[in-house]
Amino acid sequence: METKSEYPDCKHKDSLQVGAEFLDFVLLHLQPMGMYLQPFTSKKYQYAKGESFQGWEVKYDERCSETGRLSIEIAEKTRADQLSWTPSGIYRSDNTWLYIQGNYERFYIFLKKHLILLHRTGRYAKGEIPTLQKFYLPLAEAERYAHVVVPEK
Repeated sequence: METKSEYPDCKHKDSLQVGAEFLDFVLLHLQPMGMYLQPFTSKKYQYAKGESFQGWEVKYDERCSETGRLSIEIAEKTRADQLSWTPSGIYRSDNTWLYIQGNYERFYIFLKKHLILLHRTGRYAKGEIPTLQKFYLPLAEAERYAHVVVPEK
C-alpha cells in the first residue's frame, strides 16, 4: 500500500514512509550510545511542539554520500504553486535543538544553532527546488562541526 505524500510535488510519493524508516534506523543506532528518542507521531504535536519530545529532528539525505554534501533545509512550501515560503528545517520555530541528518552509510549529529551560524556566514552554496530551499554543507565541513555516526554493516 502506497502512503500518500502531503507534498504532492515531492520526488518521493511515499516521503513520509521513507523518513519514518530512516528515523527508526537512527533510533536503533542511537540507543547503544545511550541516546533515546521519543518522536511525536501525530501532526498535532509535531506542529505544536516539534519532531520529538527531546527536541531532536532527524532528516534523511539520501544522496549526501554521492554528492559529498548535506542539503540543509531552511524553508519549504507544501505545493510548488504557493507564493510564500515557510521557515523550516533549521529555521523552524519549535523545540528542536539537535539536528541529525544523513543516510544509511553515515549520519551527522549537529547542534541546530551551529547549523544556523554556518548558514548565516554566507560561505555555502544555496539550492532551491519548487518546494524546498536549502544550503549545501560539504561533508568535510560537517565532520568538523558534528558527531559522526557510521553504522556497522
